Amino acid sequence: MLEKVRRDAVRAEKEQETKVSGSGKQAAKARERIEQEVLKGTFLSNPRGFGFVEVEGRPDDLFIPEDQTGGAFHKDEVEVVLTGKSGKRQEARVLRILSHGMSRVVGTFDRSRENYGFLVPDDQKLPRDIFVPKECSRGAVTGSKAVVEITDYGAGRKNPEGRVVEILGHMDDPGVDILSLVREFELPAEFSDKIMHQVERISQEVSEADRAGRRDLRDVTMVTIDGEDAKDLDDAVSLSLQDGYYHLGVHIADVTNYVWENSALDQEALKRGTSVYLVDRVIPMLPHALSNGICSLNEGEDRLALSCLMTVDGRGEVVDYEICESVIRVNKRMTYTAVKAILEDETIVEREEFRAYRELVPMFRQMAKLSGILRAKRKQRGAVDFDFPECRIVLDAKGRPLEVKPYERNVATDIIEDFMLAANETVAQHFYWMELPFVYRVHDVPDSKKIMKLSAFINNLGYYMKSIGRARSRVSDQEIHPKEIQKLLDKIAGTPEEALISRLTLRTMKRARYSTESTGHFGLACQFYCHFTSPIRRYPDLQIHRIIKDQLRGRLGEERIAHYAAILPQVCEQSSQTERRADEAERETDKLKKAQFMEERIGQCFEGIISGITSWGIFVELPNTVEGMIHVSRLAGDYFVFDEAAYEMVGETTGITYRLGMPVRVRVVDADRAARSVEFELAEEEPENTFSLMEKDG
Repeated sequence: MLEKVRRDAVRAEKEQETKVSGSGKQAAKARERIEQEVLKGTFLSNPRGFGFVEVEGRPDDLFIPEDQTGGAFHKDEVEVVLTGKSGKRQEARVLRILSHGMSRVVGTFDRSRENYGFLVPDDQKLPRDIFVPKECSRGAVTGSKAVVEITDYGAGRKNPEGRVVEILGHMDDPGVDILSLVREFELPAEFSDKIMHQVERISQEVSEADRAGRRDLRDVTMVTIDGEDAKDLDDAVSLSLQDGYYHLGVHIADVTNYVWENSALDQEALKRGTSVYLVDRVIPMLPHALSNGICSLNEGEDRLALSCLMTVDGRGEVVDYEICESVIRVNKRMTYTAVKAILEDETIVEREEFRAYRELVPMFRQMAKLSGILRAKRKQRGAVDFDFPECRIVLDAKGRPLEVKPYERNVATDIIEDFMLAANETVAQHFYWMELPFVYRVHDVPDSKKIMKLSAFINNLGYYMKSIGRARSRVSDQEIHPKEIQKLLDKIAGTPEEALISRLTLRTMKRARYSTESTGHFGLACQFYCHFTSPIRRYPDLQIHRIIKDQLRGRLGEERIAHYAAILPQVCEQSSQTERRADEAERETDKLKKAQFMEERIGQCFEGIISGITSWGIFVELPNTVEGMIHVSRLAGDYFVFDEAAYEMVGETTGITYRLGMPVRVRVVDADRAARSVEFELAEEEPENTFSLMEKDG
């Protein structure tokens, strides 16, 4: 009996061991499955050999060590598998290349040998030059800016190989630097003959047939307000005040009357997605015959429009509205500068050059008042207003930058911004409640982890933000209301830490995008928002106008609704992508010209503020918006270490600390147009030796 008990006990113990062992094996297999999870993303190379992979839906990129890239080329679509973590960074290995994202490379040709040459890429992310055999060079010489089509992406340490398909000119020729960027970003600069023939057949006059069935608003006093150089005028505004209510009209060019759905012109507009505004040129979404011609709301000419007619009370509430097809005639083409001058100096209309605007002055004053009401209402609900300056770069006839300065924001720019926002919200809300397919402009809530990190940081400085906890949620699932962000910005206004906290707060924000779902716009603190006001330069606005006109004309039956439901997701995705491309091209063009501007100022000293800190150096922004880096090796007097949690660079021995937003005096050490970068070092000169970039030379 005792022996049987002993045997049963041993058997039970073995069974338990087997279960534990099996459980451990299952856990190991589960871990292996997690580690072997295959993800798809875009490979972004680094000139030092390693790279990163962007995976949609993941907040952080995956780090790819140099020996794990699998031969992937910059912008390739790849499959990767997670391999573990190095510190806080998730690492991965490229399993295979799904498709190549780059087929052409722009750069400077170097004919180093008689029988071959190399293209040195303009894109600094490409780690290797492109080998070009003599027979594939098309006569390119050293210094030629060229476009090379890749014929072999290379493997291991072998250079990629390609053939020259276009020579843009010599690197020092005027305009070639910007043209190189146009090619680098694959911006479609020219329109095909087929499209131009279609445009030639479009009448440049508004006919009686065009006016039929439209609201005739030609007797309504209205103006356009734009920059001095603007030629594509796609919005006009009108305003009157009656019985305590503002009657605001936002009148937008009816581009759809001339760009027919699925035509060659429409397909090209969708492909481009947006007009691109570079320093020395505009690459339009539509040909100039349309954008500067019949679609532009030119002074004194009949034009077709879609009008959003709003009745606004004294609190800024839109209490009534109507959206209609209209025919309009702009009374005056105004500029921001002129409207600002009129509103700031009541006597200026007595000057000869301003007398033509005398009758419009009361309307401008009403516009300024309503603009202030709308802005205050938006701020009250929590809209976030980051007031970081954009730049304006003035070039001479040869493309040399004469001046770099912040773009001025004033009462006139505020008027147009506030009125356009009101129209965009009104139109979006109208179609949301009609439950029709639509294109919305959405801005998602910031990532909760970034908000928590920001909150912890500002707590150390004595500031606080309230978060919104979800029921039975983890702390990391906390959200924040945009009003808390704006309250924080108000609290820090004028304080020494304003620049620091403002920049850190901006970095928590996600990028706005287009969507068929109205998920809200965090930055504007509104539930319904769209882009309705710029159909000449943005495809989503053009698409929205088609939906509006179909609805107004009673054409939105089941078949048409199904049609829009099918095409709009692709329209949103394409428009979001082309917007990102345009933003990056515009940003890189500015950086190029800023570097060129600073080439003539090497050795000079300037005042600036620290705008960014990384492990390899400190970024400093000057008052004219030029940004440069002080490499960590140039920080003299100590060994400096980056404190990521505090956003500081700290000297190990001296304790000297550099923080975001801290004012510093810098000397220009180098400016590299090819790298589109500026290098600084800390300067010790007295203030009287510090130059001002806000004034012209001479």
